[in-house]
Amino acid sequence: MNLFREIQGYKPVNEQERCDRELMLCFMAQNSDYLNRENRIAHFSTSLWTVNRECTKTLMVYHNIYDSWSWIGGHADGIEDLCSVAMRELEEETGVTSGVLMSRDIFSLEILTVDGHVKRGHYVPSHLHMNVTYLAQADETEALTVNREENQAVKWWTLQEALQVPGEPWMVERIYKKLVEKCRNFF
Repeated sequence: MNLFREIQGYKPVNEQERCDRELMLCFMAQNSDYLNRENRIAHFSTSLWTVNRECTKTLMVYHNIYDSWSWIGGHADGIEDLCSVAMRELEEETGVTSGVLMSRDIFSLEILTVDGHVKRGHYVPSHLHMNVTYLAQADETEALTVNREENQAVKWWTLQEALQVPGEPWMVERIYKKLVEKCRNFF
């Protein structure tokens, strides 16, 4: 697996993805520590758009730092296999063990801004997440678990509700709407 080649081979679906893909590739070429959060300007993260079997609902967490409903995800922390990181995050953040990747191919690309915040008693300055998203499917009847360190709640939302409950307008307009549309076209 080579993340640079995967991103290079990804076919953007809109201008946001084209611009972000170009910047990601440039950043990777210039920063050998792109997988580590020790790079305090930007580093890679991964997210998982998790849907039920019918693709009518998505699993979201109420994220502590963003104070909003959001998708599941986390930092690469030196691991280039972002699929495995995303699947680990699904279990850690929600307790779901039935999740299955629909494909190891990248589902979406986006560069996300992260405002400065306090985590575990230490200030984390504002920075960028070079984010790679994958698509997974899980059993919506499986018991959910809240990871209090990361989130306040875990819940399945209809795809329409998933565009209404987040408190981050930019994420809804630029990312979640795109993911809902791509999901509808995937199945």
